[in-house]
Amino acid sequence: MKIAIIGNGNVGSGLAKALSGISHDVAAYGREADIGAAVASADIVILATPYEAAADLATKADYAGKIVVDVSNPVSEDFSGLQVGHDSSAAEEIAAALSGARVVKAFNTVFAQHYGGDLKLGETPIQTFVASDDDDAKETVKALAVEAGLDALDAGPLKNARYLEPLGFLNIQFGYVLGKGTEIAPRWQTA
Repeated sequence: MKIAIIGNGNVGSGLAKALSGISHDVAAYGREADIGAAVASADIVILATPYEAAADLATKADYAGKIVVDVSNPVSEDFSGLQVGHDSSAAEEIAAALSGARVVKAFNTVFAQHYGGDLKLGETPIQTFVASDDDDAKETVKALAVEAGLDALDAGPLKNARYLEPLGFLNIQFGYVLGKGTEIAPRWQTA
């Protein structure tokens, strides 16, 4: 599978490392790249950019039919809250902007630092929550996450990104603002 990661910062380069280790053709692209060509040749496009970049990215490529994974948390510039929430989400706004894309929300609650390791806390795989209105796209991303070493949990339809993004924000608050560090991750426990 060919995976284009748009964004080569901490999250994008971390995801590239984690996913290329499982025998997929993975490349992370920065601002100077030909985004149109990267998207055109990919099976999966991962948007590892700040939420604000999505509007510009929508004009740079044709995303129709592509599985597009949104990993953003629409955190305000001063980290005091979310830019979008409760009656919409970054993922839903991105889906509206990328006509015909099969948008999936995933990986937004995992700190970038984990992608360089074994994707575990102790012996327990880190969970990622996967939401989409496209069941086939959701299953593809869940399988990719499991293949990389994560515990992928079906989080329902894309509108549930309205809850996953605040969870990502809370994780950021615990990690950075409340001093817990990045060796943490949210987990939904089942019996």
